[in-house]
Amino acid sequence: MYYLNYLAVSLSSFSETVNSFLSNLGLEFHPEAVLGMLKHMGVGMLVIFVIIGIIILATIAIQKVFSSEKKVKTKK
Repeated sequence: MYYLNYLAVSLSSFSETVNSFLSNLGLEFHPEAVLGMLKHMGVGMLVIFVIIGIIILATIAIQKVFSSEKKVKTKK
């Protein structure tokens, strides 16, 4: 239990330190907003993976269409 209390105090002091540093720059730090942004970050990552998948599929399709080698089937 001591470690959890120490961790909470450490995080709050870290948050205060970051806030004081950023306030000098005219910025604000809201750690609770990170949880709200997780949905947006997840959607962004999903879009990136979908676009990479489309690029891979397009590359495979172009390779198959414009391939100069013809596969010859041999009968045994």
